[in-house]
Amino acid sequence: MNFTLNVLGTASALPTTERYPSAQVLNVRGRLFMIDCGEGAQVQMRKAGLSFLKLEHICISHIHGDHVFGLFGLLSTMGMLGRTSVLNIYAPEPVREVLEHFLTRFGEGFLFEINFVPLRMKEPQIVYENRTVELLAFPLNHRVDTYGFIIREKIPQLNVRKDAIRQYELTLAEIGALKRGEDVIREDDRSGHSHVILNADAAYRPYEPRSYAYCSDTAPFPELVGWIRGVSLLYHEATFPAGMEDMAARTFHSTTLQAARTAQEAGVGKLIVGHYSSRFPSVDFFLDELRAVFPEAQLAHDMDVFELPLLKNG
Repeated sequence: MNFTLNVLGTASALPTTERYPSAQVLNVRGRLFMIDCGEGAQVQMRKAGLSFLKLEHICISHIHGDHVFGLFGLLSTMGMLGRTSVLNIYAPEPVREVLEHFLTRFGEGFLFEINFVPLRMKEPQIVYENRTVELLAFPLNHRVDTYGFIIREKIPQLNVRKDAIRQYELTLAEIGALKRGEDVIREDDRSGHSHVILNADAAYRPYEPRSYAYCSDTAPFPELVGWIRGVSLLYHEATFPAGMEDMAARTFHSTTLQAARTAQEAGVGKLIVGHYSSRFPSVDFFLDELRAVFPEAQLAHDMDVFELPLLKNG
């Protein structure tokens, strides 16, 4: 049950010879979620060995070109490959008009439907879910309507310990109750007393759900820490290094220290950063700034792969 992040691009507005614009693909149990689709995203997908036809969901944070210009080439390729399955696109309302114009001019012959889901929420809201996974969107603090995303596994049903089934001679109904997180109460008809089998003594969560939050582009704002609290992996933009707070504030972006403080205050498991300004051919020095605040920080580079292992219990 994989939970794998493929980073396709880490540049900000201006791409460089070393960095493509923002684009990522998260593989959750074989289901592919793309987050942002900057220019060249489909080329990077080819390099990473990611299937265009298995991509089910595309999340666009905002309508700035470095986050959306790759979408139209990718859709054209899907059409030429004969895609037939529905593609879900989650994006701010302004993206709809641009998408409709593209489809009018270049969408003839497409065999697949695009389900456009406009983002208008004021706080985290589920925009897609299935039996095991849910996708949430939430507003960020940028110059135009911009949204972040959380993709997380749902809390699994509890397992009942085999030794507890034997020890307590559990019935099917009692096993079902324990799986739902309930205690089992047995009434003694003769004495009038009851006996309780505590859920904690007989059941356990089979694994710890994994979660990923994406926050780009954004200036810091108070609500963000609570919204992403405790995620396993956080991607947060760090367009600028420490010392460029004024530039970050003017452009509604973040510095390394601001990203690290957000991760620290939110208690996330691990932080990766990207969306680097083209002013800096090398961002190696960003890492010392990040780790001075949040030791579990790492720089993202184009084509990096981050795998979140499944932590099993019991």
